[in-house]
Amino acid sequence: MVSSLSSHNVIQYLQEAGLCSSEDGASADSELPQSSKNRNFLVTLTGNRKLLVKQERCFGVDGIPHEFFNEWLLHQLVQQFPVLGNISEIGTSVVHFDEVNSILVRNYLSEYEELKSFYGDNSIFPEAIATAIGNSLATLHRTTYSRREYRNFMATSPTGVIRYQFCNPAQGVSAVSPEIFGSIPTEALQFYIFHQCYESLESAIADLAYEWNPCCLTHNDLKLENILVHSRWQNLDNCLVRLIDWEAASWGEPAFDLGSLIADYLRIWLESMVIDSTLTWEESLQLAVIPVERLQPAILALTRAYLQAFPMILQYRQDFILRVVQFAGLALINQIEQNLKCCQHFDNVGINILQVAKTLLTMPQQSVETVFGVSESEIIEPLQKLQTVPKTAREQNLLRIYYEKPRLRGC
Repeated sequence: MVSSLSSHNVIQYLQEAGLCSSEDGASADSELPQSSKNRNFLVTLTGNRKLLVKQERCFGVDGIPHEFFNEWLLHQLVQQFPVLGNISEIGTSVVHFDEVNSILVRNYLSEYEELKSFYGDNSIFPEAIATAIGNSLATLHRTTYSRREYRNFMATSPTGVIRYQFCNPAQGVSAVSPEIFGSIPTEALQFYIFHQCYESLESAIADLAYEWNPCCLTHNDLKLENILVHSRWQNLDNCLVRLIDWEAASWGEPAFDLGSLIADYLRIWLESMVIDSTLTWEESLQLAVIPVERLQPAILALTRAYLQAFPMILQYRQDFILRVVQFAGLALINQIEQNLKCCQHFDNVGINILQVAKTLLTMPQQSVETVFGVSESEIIEPLQKLQTVPKTAREQNLLRIYYEKPRLRGC
């Protein structure tokens, strides 16, 4: 029988799982924020050790694997290949996984806080933190690049049974069905109308999907809230950051990870725009409370650190920077759609973000300076002397790269 955790039985569950005893004096924090997907519980043990207990609200439907399985699989991958264990920033801290009840338990990192909260509380964007993130992400991609043993491990369960196929996330906006007209407000339909009015936008997304080349282990959900920064980051030489929530991890394309993260930096700028009927779109962007110029040094430091740790990516993929910019635009669009499904709200801020996303996707070369503050050549110039290596053969895509989308009548 499936167990449904609550603040009243979570400690009992941990005791039965052998993760704590009655002598530990465990207490559960009932104030930990819950999400629409998971129940979350913070349990404090003797010695101020804390465990984060998560349970999916809906799981096991139609044979779909639990999302937590990927995080558990990554934990096993790190155990199987010690070289990955040397990348402390990707450590999952998982101590227990209950597949039957879809429960994941991991050590709670009390000295860390979400990077999104750090930026919001301090309004500073230190290059040192961005550099640490870029170096860690590149090390993960470089270590697993074109290494079939890692790919095969992520594609199968420990018993050798294939769990899932690798997904191509460059799909764009999901298909529009008649049911959508009764599920979201009329004003929210403007998102889909705008998206479908520009063939250049759909073409750019289709090209991204067609050129999708999964070649290394990727996080696939990199955003600021999935990165932790140490409270004493200014005094540390390493372990400044930790990448968490590996539920979407799979074999993918490195530019997608970097582009998704850069999109979250750009969102800080875009969501601080001043919206007024008397202002043009360009004026709204220029009057943002947090201008893009304040974010560009961190974005540039992130990218340069990545390239310095994984310089050969520019030889494997000569258009890497442009694809990063395009994936940043795609990530902005995907986030709008996710918010639309949750909040059913699409206002002028969303329209402006969509305009920027369209520009990033359809004109990446012209958008490089907007994102990084410098030209593409200035980003990669220190790495130009690298020896050229042969291009690797593309691995076969395992899912259909994109689909036909029914259009809204009249668009």
